[in-house]
Amino acid sequence: MQIETKIAVFKGSKIRKVLVQNDWWFSIVDIVGVLAESVDAGSYWRKMKQRLKDEGSEVVTFCHGLKLEAPDGKRYETDCANTEGVFRVVQSVPSPKAEPFKRWLAKVGYERVQEIENPELATKRTRLIYKLKGYSDDWIEKRMRGIAIREELTDEWKKRGARESRDYEILTAQISKAAFGVTPSEYKDLKGLKRENLRDHMDDFELIFTMLGERSTTEIHRNENSQGTKKLKADARAGGSIAGNARKALEKRLKRPIVSPHNYLKQKESQVKLVDTGINKSIDGV
Repeated sequence: MQIETKIAVFKGSKIRKVLVQNDWWFSIVDIVGVLAESVDAGSYWRKMKQRLKDEGSEVVTFCHGLKLEAPDGKRYETDCANTEGVFRVVQSVPSPKAEPFKRWLAKVGYERVQEIENPELATKRTRLIYKLKGYSDDWIEKRMRGIAIREELTDEWKKRGARESRDYEILTAQISKAAFGVTPSEYKDLKGLKRENLRDHMDDFELIFTMLGERSTTEIHRNENSQGTKKLKADARAGGSIAGNARKALEKRLKRPIVSPHNYLKQKESQVKLVDTGINKSIDGV
């Protein structure tokens, strides 16, 4: 299963992380790069790991290879550790940043525990991040509603025989193609996006028709008690077509296309200085 790479920020430095079974796993190379201030963090970590092995240290047993997305957009197997493992690694790196990094790490881990116990906190943090990025309250409300609808749909997919990641991507593409005439990857190309989240760059109508397609698909699944990926794909096309027909009717009346290369936040992002929140919420991954 492909795990989505998120970004945490420590004093301006980006640290990749992934969520595995409700536990954050952090890129050790990124952490070592921050603490050691090395121009070649990968080489530093390889030498350090070998030294720890030779010394019989248990630190390396806390490290596991996970595929993380690199700056070039490709995924590479990267040594990662959970919070406990990272604390062990930090203790092995002589750095004046060690103590503030430990405090930062404890805060990041604690926030995740809080969110698991009280999901409303995660929602509040997500709203705050969008607000800091310059989105309007009206847009944020639509985006948050879209996130809820998306989660409801993926829950149905999971219950009805779809496997996470690859099947979800295929089903999402079916809805998008029927609703907008393009797949999510084609949509991102149209908007000139690379690693950015597509839905974070949609305008009101694009979000609304996305929600209509996904909510319609969910209801079709339930109404017809759909099972198996073949039936789910047919439902996805049907749900997307409902949104597609509504989009075409609106386009005919407005005499302009809904699907456009317009980047919703492009101008605002150049004007707003983002505040370091320590988390990067890209909820649905498309």
